[in-house]
Amino acid sequence: MSGWKKPIDHNIRYVLFPLAMLYWGVLFWRNLFYNLGFFVSKKLPAKVISVGNITTGGTGKTPAVIYLAKALLKKGKRVAILSRGYGRQTAGTQLVTDGKTQVSDWRNFGDEPTLISKALSGVPVVVDEKRHRGGMFLVDKFNPDIIILDDAFQHRSIERDVDIVLINSQDNRADHKLLPYGFLREPWVHLKRAHVLIFTKTNLKKPAPFLRSIARNSKAHKLKSVFVQKHFVSPKGQKKNILNRTKVLAVSAVGDHRGFVQTLINSGLEIVDEIAYIDHHDYSQKDIEEIQRRFLKSDAEFVITTEKDMIKIDQLKLSGLEIYSMGIEFKLNLKAEKQLLDIILKEKQA
Repeated sequence: MSGWKKPIDHNIRYVLFPLAMLYWGVLFWRNLFYNLGFFVSKKLPAKVISVGNITTGGTGKTPAVIYLAKALLKKGKRVAILSRGYGRQTAGTQLVTDGKTQVSDWRNFGDEPTLISKALSGVPVVVDEKRHRGGMFLVDKFNPDIIILDDAFQHRSIERDVDIVLINSQDNRADHKLLPYGFLREPWVHLKRAHVLIFTKTNLKKPAPFLRSIARNSKAHKLKSVFVQKHFVSPKGQKKNILNRTKVLAVSAVGDHRGFVQTLINSGLEIVDEIAYIDHHDYSQKDIEEIQRRFLKSDAEFVITTEKDMIKIDQLKLSGLEIYSMGIEFKLNLKAEKQLLDIILKEKQA
């Protein structure tokens, strides 16, 4: 199966180009109407921080949201998280967690909000396709100091105090065309709305010159972050010490399978086979059977997947499949973290 960011065939690109121009037109008028005040962004009675991107997935939004929430908690702030809940089977306002309860079925909320709820303690998480309604629910029920909007750079229905945009340092110039011709969700010129740009995964690859050039043209603060591998965990939550040069089968359904594989390699593991599903893929029992077949066919000792994938996989019958998720942590250095927190907590954004 193909990954979410599999390069588009050269011939198909020409077919998709007119659709990309149509998409550009919709974006142009939508953003113009917001800029002119025909479309109104509503204000929430709390500080609002948006963490988003300008491309389709793979930038590390979920680890970044978790990192930011923890950093703000350490500053004594009451934090809440609001997401659309992509791929969920419910509608309307749904409380993922009040900061104490555990999620029983990820399908009610989406894989990423479920993962966020598991990674944070004392942080309420809500999903709602209508962001302002979900934000007011959080305000009424929990009275947070700060609401973090997950994946909201393109969702302008709510005013935000700080717009953080993540850029994957591994991105190639050829992929930076508008959807569906490429992977851009909107033109780079719209980064003028951002207050902070963060290059992610810089320990896997340094940002290409074209990315650095685009960032220089923005007035936003520029920061760099890394992804750090933490530990390997079984479906039952048991940590596993996996030695260097261990042969593994890599399985993921994330926006950046390439980055996942490179992180495994950097951890000292040997990838003997890999399976990449489309981002947010809903695993079935047939998928587990296929993974089991590929695992037995290879000389891998373990199957390694991501934390987001394990949210779905551990609810299926694994039939003795020895599979572990790799924990990933988004990190800024101390100077960059201080700069980001100063922007969020002290500066009044334009």
